[in-house]
Amino acid sequence: MQLDEFDHHTPIEGTTFFDGEMAMKGYALNKMCFSFNKADAREAYLADPESYMESFKLNEGQKQACRNKNVLEMIAEGGNIYYLAKLAGIYKMNMQDIGAQQTGVSVDAFKEKLRKAGD
Repeated sequence: MQLDEFDHHTPIEGTTFFDGEMAMKGYALNKMCFSFNKADAREAYLADPESYMESFKLNEGQKQACRNKNVLEMIAEGGNIYYLAKLAGIYKMNMQDIGAQQTGVSVDAFKEKLRKAGD
């Protein structure tokens, strides 16, 4: 298949398609995550996450996804993975933690899967 034959709008099973609609849905969440480029913003979030989320007018689904520290839920709420990585960092989550969430396995099982893939 040539690249020009590929349907760019065909969803990949198990993924959330990030388009203009999702970007608008996730605007508040992504704007909040972008704020974490500044240390004082990270500190303010950790001191009072509820007030911080409210200051950015996150909807209840976005707030709950943040409370759950669940990247997949955040993506479903319009989060862009590049911005969400900043929030994951606040929670001291690494790529193995996120990968485990994305694949629905424990962190240890995900690390083992990676190790076996490298053999």
